[in-house]
Amino acid sequence: MDELVADVVIVGFGAAGACAALEAADSGADVVIVERFDGGGASAVSGGVVYAGGGTAQQLDAGVDDSVDAMYAYLRLETGDVVAEGTLRRFCEGSREMITWLEGNGVPFEGSLCPYKTSYPSDAHYLYYSGSEAAGGFRDAAKPAPRGHRVKGSGTSGKLLMTRLKEAVAKRGIRVLPQTRVRSLAQEDGRVTGVVADTLRDAPAGVRARHRRLAKYAAKPGIYVPSLRRSLHRRVARLERQHGRELRISARRGVVLAAGGFIANRELVREHAPAYRGGLPLGTSADDGSGIRLGVEAGGATGELGRISAWRFITPPSAFLGGIIVDAAGRRVIDESRYGAAVGEKLIEEHGGRGWLLVDAPVVADARRDTKAQSQWFQGLQLRYLLRRGRVTGASVEEVARKAGVDPQGLRASVEAYHGDRDPVGKPAEFARRLAHPPYSLIDISVRPNLGYPTPMLTLGGLVVDEDTGAVRNAAGAPIPGLYAAGRTAVGICSRSYVSGLSLADCVFSGRRAGINSALAQGVLDKNENVF
Repeated sequence: MDELVADVVIVGFGAAGACAALEAADSGADVVIVERFDGGGASAVSGGVVYAGGGTAQQLDAGVDDSVDAMYAYLRLETGDVVAEGTLRRFCEGSREMITWLEGNGVPFEGSLCPYKTSYPSDAHYLYYSGSEAAGGFRDAAKPAPRGHRVKGSGTSGKLLMTRLKEAVAKRGIRVLPQTRVRSLAQEDGRVTGVVADTLRDAPAGVRARHRRLAKYAAKPGIYVPSLRRSLHRRVARLERQHGRELRISARRGVVLAAGGFIANRELVREHAPAYRGGLPLGTSADDGSGIRLGVEAGGATGELGRISAWRFITPPSAFLGGIIVDAAGRRVIDESRYGAAVGEKLIEEHGGRGWLLVDAPVVADARRDTKAQSQWFQGLQLRYLLRRGRVTGASVEEVARKAGVDPQGLRASVEAYHGDRDPVGKPAEFARRLAHPPYSLIDISVRPNLGYPTPMLTLGGLVVDEDTGAVRNAAGAPIPGLYAAGRTAVGICSRSYVSGLSLADCVFSGRRAGINSALAQGVLDKNENVF
């Protein structure tokens, strides 16, 4: 059995874990990161969007007028009371510095403003409206501004984000133990004093290479084919069982749990959010709830475990915002300019996951025209599917409704109300279009297993933490000495309502908080003492 000693042990090497490690090291701590695979986690397969505002350098470059108060007012509406007002205010006030800090660690951003509404911009733009800021019901209460800061890199930018954070970790000389799975936490007199792990670091080179390769393919393309991911992960787990060697790591000051959420754990999802099925798990096979489990076993309380973000995007192309989303009864579902997670939640929670987008011939023509300029490659493939296999057409509203299995009278009533002086669900006039030119199309946007038009999902709840320090709280609300949590392992700013970039921003915010406070905590070990 091997033994190591560090001041701070970080479990997980995604964005939250990397940021925690950087701040802990900069606070003078000797840090070890323990990572089951090679690092990156869900952050590396994400879009690499960080939600920030209040007048960032990128906003100023784009000529965007934003303020901390406007950002706070919008997020207060989106997030509700999931965190205290003071915590949300600190997040907004530190937003500009957060982007500067990331840039100081090599993460590039750019103020090229996207001129159209989209769920994710093309490689020509890196600043955009990434939530519901401009939607009805929000713009009157909070001045809208684009706050989606996408890392400047081609395609989905999460890979570049993690590449740069890994480089920053390496420059600090922080020890990283890849291919090491934490099995349990060590506690002494109620304090967390380290971790017990199984590691492949002494396994044959061929075994480590195979483990690395299988884990890589399980992440991508496995993210798009869940059955492939599960098959590959079973082989990964088998290697770990056969070749893992126990490793104990003592933590003089604290342990930070940053191991992601639990979207890859189908049993936990069924237990806490049974309505959310048929989606595409957004994360890696390590997002199995193991970090949350470790915290619970140490006495930690959990919250918001039933909150799942399910993305049902209708943009790009932006022309689709002119259509209306209806259910099987032909009733409007939501303001179509809302962020895709709000659309997905509404469909699942109130309409059984069933929904259609009604558009007319000019909207379809504009959508086809704008697809290439507005879309990433995967978005173009999705639009091709929607316009081919996902669509039925008809010469009248009633005809297309019958073909799709939607109530014709209900759909006709919704169209007439949409054409009135004021949209009944509050969609701003700038996004509305008169649907009066046949043929009409009903495009099936239902939430169900569908590789042609998947519904990405991620979990938002986790361990309850002290919002000043990031320390994990027990059921009585008291912090557990020596234990911290960050990112999707913890309840955070995005745990009630998600908009693009808010999870990564919370990973940075909560990761830095946990890193600093764990490093500054009073330790229980002398330099030469080992708790094991």
